[in-house]
Amino acid sequence: MTKSLIGHSKDLGDNFIIRRVLPALEKRSVGPFVFFDHFGPVPVVTGEELVVRAHPHIGLATITFLYDGLITHRDSLEVEMDIRPNETNWMVAGSGIVHSERSKFDPKYEVLEGIQTWIALPKEKEQIPPSFQHLSETEIPMMKQKGLTFRLLGGKFLDLESSAVVHSPLFYADIDIKMDADQIEWQLSSEEEAGLYIARGAIESEGESYAVGSMVLFEKGTKVSFKAKQNSRLMLLGGEPLKEKRHLYWNFVATSQELIDSAKERWVKDEFPKVPNETDRIPLPN
Repeated sequence: MTKSLIGHSKDLGDNFIIRRVLPALEKRSVGPFVFFDHFGPVPVVTGEELVVRAHPHIGLATITFLYDGLITHRDSLEVEMDIRPNETNWMVAGSGIVHSERSKFDPKYEVLEGIQTWIALPKEKEQIPPSFQHLSETEIPMMKQKGLTFRLLGGKFLDLESSAVVHSPLFYADIDIKMDADQIEWQLSSEEEAGLYIARGAIESEGESYAVGSMVLFEKGTKVSFKAKQNSRLMLLGGEPLKEKRHLYWNFVATSQELIDSAKERWVKDEFPKVPNETDRIPLPN
């Protein structure tokens, strides 16, 4: 029987709403994905709808993908990059990185909406040097068939391979599917599990209906099976599950509590690298 998760709405202030799907009590991760947030849609009036001050990460890769709007990323590697719809920002924290994210006004977009996910790095790579990679819309592999556009944002799936640098077997894809598309049946390997998140529209899977905010779960070796009930926008994520338990605290992910504690101490003592021209930072939670 297909299982699913329901995202829980959170107001980050000024009516900026997110749906957090992972981690959940029922399932902490899907493949190596340990965090999944759907933010917005919120009307863009001033361009300052999203202001995330400088903050640190360790032990993970963050991926940002937009449906609408414009966000500026800045980090301690001295990268400053605007991200627009159908592009991705891949930031590998590894041993430690600091970044900020701020929305921007652009008359092309009336709302801001997107997805941010975290991928836990394998134990042997959780302390690698930090890095950043931006992929434009034209750099993202795409497959089209009747009523379906499939964009592979990372990893390997459906004979497609992304140029995003990943550190474990995974797949991450944006799916735009219309009501007239055929029933989808995609086989997972015996080592892969998957989640299918409904960002817009509605689908049916194994006789159950799912709407916005739901993530349908598929076990290893099964088929990702669904049919669009409305014109929909979906996110497919998964891969090989993590071998070790992960500790999550604030923006830190690690295989040991010692690494978490060390990162907390480094942030309190202001020992993380700095983001150029960023003087304001988020304090460690009490």
